Amino acid sequence: MINVGIIGSTGYAGGELVRLLLQREDIVIKWFGSKSYIDKRYSDIFQNMFQLVDNICMDDNMGELANQVDVIFTATPQGFCASLLNEDILGKTKIIDLSADYRIKDVNIYEEWYGIKHESPQFIQEAVYGLCEINRDQIKSARIIANPGCYPTCSTLAIYPLIKEGIIDAGSIIIDAKSGTSGAGRGAKVGNLYCEVNESIKAYGVSNHRHTPEIEEQLSLVSGGEIKINFTPHLVPMNRGILITAYGNLQRVVSYEEIKGIYDKYYKNEYFVRVLEKGVCPETKWVEGSNYVDVNFQIDPRTNRIIMMGAMDNLVKGAAGQAIQNMNIMFGLEENKGLKLVPMFP
Repeated sequence: MINVGIIGSTGYAGGELVRLLLQREDIVIKWFGSKSYIDKRYSDIFQNMFQLVDNICMDDNMGELANQVDVIFTATPQGFCASLLNEDILGKTKIIDLSADYRIKDVNIYEEWYGIKHESPQFIQEAVYGLCEINRDQIKSARIIANPGCYPTCSTLAIYPLIKEGIIDAGSIIIDAKSGTSGAGRGAKVGNLYCEVNESIKAYGVSNHRHTPEIEEQLSLVSGGEIKINFTPHLVPMNRGILITAYGNLQRVVSYEEIKGIYDKYYKNEYFVRVLEKGVCPETKWVEGSNYVDVNFQIDPRTNRIIMMGAMDNLVKGAAGQAIQNMNIMFGLEENKGLKLVPMFP
């Protein structure tokens, strides 16, 4: 039995963690942390948990929580986990942080892009970037996991094989991305109100979105050299979903069969990455509610480019599902345990 604590359990990612973990007979959620709803019943915040969760929301005392659980999920804003984490806590429990606090290895880049001072940079190098399909071996023995961002997860998995094999010019990558509104979190923001987003689509964070350095760092590690990308996200009026369309210049003439073979080489044994059939473009509706990432590609010989595509659920593989996948690996469990979720439709 694994005892779990969740800080930030009343956000969208935290609520998804609860939903997924409640299905596990080998998991006990001991602590429903929520800074905004201390002493309120969890089921009063999320009515879908009525008669499923009787617990009262607790505070964010990570030190006390570490004495009670085997793993802590922090589904919190940037800076929170870094402000509380210390060696005493890490000596008692494992940490899976869903924020960006430990994703970027250069503390100066983190502070520049996030505009806050990092309070525990001594743990940055130790933290393992929890993209399971790439860093599985390091995750097994980790004390702290930096759970990847939603855009970086989808982007990296779609692009990674072709960077690794030297098929595309790493300096030519452009990523066009779309996300549902839950990606912005549960906090009240005027820009996320129904009347503001319905029947509209807009770009945001143009040239300065915080996931840019995270994607660049991961692709640079794969290529062995520094990579700069253009990354432009867009807000789409739907609840869930990430769709990325990435473009890269080909280094040489390639065939469909060669590129398909490369994707299959990297993903044929990956439960959660589905390489689609020829001509089928990934769609968010076919991965909703699941931990799957659908990827595919299209070669454009006219422009000597290749288009790489990916779709996934931003709250599952993009947050809570991937965090649980990381937990499974850390505790030596079947990696897809509790995550064999058939995508919902309609």
